Amino acid sequence: MDLAFVVYGSLDERSGGFRYDRRLVDQLRDRGHDVDVVSLPWSSYPAALTHNLGTGLPSRLSGFDAVLEDELCHPSLVGVNRRVDAPVVSVVHHLRSSEPGPRWRTVAYRAVERRYLRNVDAAVCNGETTRATVASLADLPTVVAPPAGDRFVSLGDPAEMAAPSTDGGDAGADATAAVRPPGPDEPLHLLSLGNLEPRKGTHVLLDGLARVDADWELTVVGGVADPEYARRMRRRVAELDLGDRVTFAGRLPDDAVADRLAESHLLAVPSLYEGLGLVYLEAMAFGVPALATTAGGASEVVTDGENGVLVPPDDPAAVADAVRSLRDHPARLAEMSVAARVRFAAQPGWDDAAADVESLLAAVVPP
Repeated sequence: MDLAFVVYGSLDERSGGFRYDRRLVDQLRDRGHDVDVVSLPWSSYPAALTHNLGTGLPSRLSGFDAVLEDELCHPSLVGVNRRVDAPVVSVVHHLRSSEPGPRWRTVAYRAVERRYLRNVDAAVCNGETTRATVASLADLPTVVAPPAGDRFVSLGDPAEMAAPSTDGGDAGADATAAVRPPGPDEPLHLLSLGNLEPRKGTHVLLDGLARVDADWELTVVGGVADPEYARRMRRRVAELDLGDRVTFAGRLPDDAVADRLAESHLLAVPSLYEGLGLVYLEAMAFGVPALATTAGGASEVVTDGENGVLVPPDDPAAVADAVRSLRDHPARLAEMSVAARVRFAAQPGWDDAAADVESLLAAVVPP
């Protein structure tokens, strides 16, 4: 098929949603499809709505067998899609209206997203939670094509990165290479991986950790998506007197992130909302359990008490209790590490995701 794929900026962006899009495009090309990436300019939400005026964008999306769109672009396309001469398939990581925020803003986002989804022909969702939120706004064909989460696998130690067996035979021998509970004189190494923005819950993490007397260290890795928020987080570290325990490493190349994961005991990203949370899978490839929240679809990856911990969103006390418990019970942390590796190994691959998308395209593209 001759396909278009619409994104803001470029596929080289570093967030989980863009990594998903990039891998999906690569897989579709590998399977023989022509995929043209159509880049739209980053804009404020009101400015993006003006992209629907005129005929320039509809003409850029003409002549394809189908048009795939990252749902993030919905304000730019809500009116355009009615003028596209091919089936339109939205790729949904999570709905903007699912994010926490003022009620008036949520209502506005929901109205625009409802109209957008009712003007597309089908949707690709990263998980069942996302599919349910789409179904609440529009009745259309959907498929769940989950991400593989293997971003850093090729950068790890092959001896440690071998997928653990789940047949009950040598599972312990294979998986225990990933078990690294802290020693008696070693701090609990926590890693927060993601852009600095309110939705990722870094403020909740810092306030929670400030209540934990046990020995711990936190490294925050990620770009600055919200400069004012990033400044507030640095001030908050100083206010809480955590300067000797918290490091802001900024955005790092993948090999450096892999090194941080290999040294970590716990991934701590207590997001206020995640459609799925690709980062949790990426950490589990290293046997790193995850601290996540019950808001959104993280529970599709993180099973509370098995391969990680789920806490309520925006609850520093719950974060503190979870971290304190894991620091005090290293054997439990080791068991979670094994379970994290097993969970990662069970995740479908990118080829599976591409096959699911192909099946959806075959159903909506006229023969």
